[in-house]
Amino acid sequence: MRERPVAVIGAGPVGLAAAANLVARGVPVKVYEAGDAVGANVRDWGHVRLFSPWEYNVDPAARALLERTGWQEPDAQAYPTGADIVDAYLVPLANTPELAGAIEHRARVIAIGRRGIDKVVSRDRELHPFLLTVVDGEGRTRRDLARAVIDASGTWSSPNPLGSGGIPADGEAPLSDRIAYGIPDVLGRDRATYRGRTTLVLGAGHSAANVLLDLEQLAKHDSATKALWVTRGKDLSRVFGGGASDQLAARGDLGQRLRQQVESGRIDLVAGFAVTAIREEGGRLFVQGETSDGVRTLGPVDRIVACTGQRPDLALTRELRVELDPWLESAKALGPMIDPNLHSCGSVPPHGHRELSHPETGFYTVGIKSYGRAPTFLMLTGYEQVRSVAAAIAGDMAAADDVKLTLPETGACKAAPSSVGHCCGGPAPVEMDACCIEDAVSKAEGQAGCGCGPVSAPEPAPAASSCCGKAA
Repeated sequence: MRERPVAVIGAGPVGLAAAANLVARGVPVKVYEAGDAVGANVRDWGHVRLFSPWEYNVDPAARALLERTGWQEPDAQAYPTGADIVDAYLVPLANTPELAGAIEHRARVIAIGRRGIDKVVSRDRELHPFLLTVVDGEGRTRRDLARAVIDASGTWSSPNPLGSGGIPADGEAPLSDRIAYGIPDVLGRDRATYRGRTTLVLGAGHSAANVLLDLEQLAKHDSATKALWVTRGKDLSRVFGGGASDQLAARGDLGQRLRQQVESGRIDLVAGFAVTAIREEGGRLFVQGETSDGVRTLGPVDRIVACTGQRPDLALTRELRVELDPWLESAKALGPMIDPNLHSCGSVPPHGHRELSHPETGFYTVGIKSYGRAPTFLMLTGYEQVRSVAAAIAGDMAAADDVKLTLPETGACKAAPSSVGHCCGGPAPVEMDACCIEDAVSKAEGQAGCGCGPVSAPEPAPAASSCCGKAA
């Protein structure tokens, strides 16, 4: 088993970081990338500028490999686009001598199991190597063996639908050619599609903010270009952000610019609108939805952009014993720490191999896929995840358990409404996106928590006290 490679699924930033950490520990690795080149999903939104500077986007183990080749690291304070991440970081990393021969492009893993046994069999299960079903670029199917599997395949290719109930709205499928999922290149590749037209943008996150601001920029060159912003909820604090209080200045600026466009009337906003149906009349689209005042129809519009987030593809692990949070579909132990029903922060308590593992020994979910449907993942989180996982696979449990993670604050942290229980008499402290680490871990282990009960209102805890009796 130890002579077999560790399979890493996905050659994006986190997948390549996992490979770099394994190589640094002398562990054989094989990386499977479904796209034609590394960073295929990132390149799909390559026109978007990140709100985190380079200092947060380079993995330490990857940096060490790159520096041996004479690589010049970009300015730590500069803000890269997705294309910059691919061209200036991922491609050079994939071309290092240590990784070049370990990456296979156009290799899509469609199923993972154990050789010779199915999901039901328990006896000596860990002695059977993992069996990966791989479809190559020519459409041929083969079976590969691995000692462990790190799933860094992400969620980009599995967008959530427009329908507010988590299933496609009526008419969504037949009109899909008029709907873009994700972040279209409004000012570049897709300019002709949106110029002079009215576009409805659905979503309340940073992806929607980017699209809306690009449409407003396009409108400066063609006044017939219009944007209608629609959100399911009415609380827009996460996308508007904390402004100057955000430790990522570009993230705070993005929200502030969007707020200004809405308040000035240059972008029309319809909040609290749950899409139920789409229909076409006279070549234009009408969108029906439910509001607190009853059913309402918006339109006509020419295009729809769905910035509704993504969800993990669970079919890949059907024959593995995985344990997921029942509603986020994240790694189970992460659920209490990142649940958007409870927290709006962009941070999370430090976590590593223990939180990312499953009852299937040797299988780990990392990167944004480990967050399931939660929207607050940062690349820096994934780098610390795979550092810990690689150490665990190599048998260095001291390093694997020594997890450290410091993330920049959003400046807009808040806890759940009063109907939800809080820890120790108050909402989550701003330092973390969880009530407290002890409470989250205890609940993730199936226990009652750290002994804190619900509160009647989300009043802040007194300044002298701390969560669960320990400093946050």
